[in-house]
Amino acid sequence: MAATEVLTVNHLQKKFGKFTALREINLTLHAGEVLGFIGPNGAGKSTTIRTILGMLRPTAGTVQVFGQDAWRDAVTIHRRLAYVPGDVYLWPNFTGGQTIDLLLKMSGQQHNAKTDDLIQKFALDPSKKNQTYSKGNRQKIALIAALSSDVEVYIFDEPTSGLDPLNEIVFQQEISRLKAAGKAILLSSHILSEVEKTCDTIAIIREGRIIEAGQLTELQHLTRINVTVTTDQDLTALSKLPGVHQFQQHQPAGQYNFAVDSDALQTVLQTLAAQKLTSIQIAPPTLEDLFLRYYDQGRSAEVTTHA
Repeated sequence: MAATEVLTVNHLQKKFGKFTALREINLTLHAGEVLGFIGPNGAGKSTTIRTILGMLRPTAGTVQVFGQDAWRDAVTIHRRLAYVPGDVYLWPNFTGGQTIDLLLKMSGQQHNAKTDDLIQKFALDPSKKNQTYSKGNRQKIALIAALSSDVEVYIFDEPTSGLDPLNEIVFQQEISRLKAAGKAILLSSHILSEVEKTCDTIAIIREGRIIEAGQLTELQHLTRINVTVTTDQDLTALSKLPGVHQFQQHQPAGQYNFAVDSDALQTVLQTLAAQKLTSIQIAPPTLEDLFLRYYDQGRSAEVTTHA
């Protein structure tokens, strides 16, 4: 059975005066799926999310959550989702515990055993006033309130900003728990390792456009594989083979580093098999490789266009 679509964004455009912030954005999020929405700061991630939340009205296109219009039915939709922004601002004279309870109450939720468990996992002192908290602790408060809510969709916009590595791991574990429970998660981030560890599908946004989207495993086939070889043979001829890029020779260690397009890997390995190799390492492509490749392509296209 196909997973239920909980979020559908079709041909979304958003203009602020003459400036076009979003152009033809298309996104789909299903129950039990984690969608990574990635791009550098200023690419349009937060504007897209604010439109999904009904905080901004689309200039063109449609945004539906649970089959309802995100702008017109925002109040109804918000009862069924949790949201954590990248910059959390809290009532300064409230304690952390009071703030968590208030955020839960505003969302129609209640303080529960999961709330207490998360307070312990994130090592938050809920008795302190918000004005004394660091950015990371303010972020924890919003995350605890959201993660202890029992809703259908969770939207995180740069959620681990300010958190230390141990708390980032806690967050990733909680995302896995929500996914296993059939929840839908939209995770906006510029931290590629975070997306790679938690997401099933990704959408890469660049200057207000989705430049690539799909399952992470499928998209990784589009990028290059990193190869490191140690040998006393001369392998400079490899640099002439189709599909070989960024060829580097390190002397006197006899080490070679290069990248290979996926469809050229077999030919390169056959060539290497005829050589006397001391060692060979083949590293699978990472999300960072993919991300940088698309952005490099975009910049090259701009240079070509404006030349």
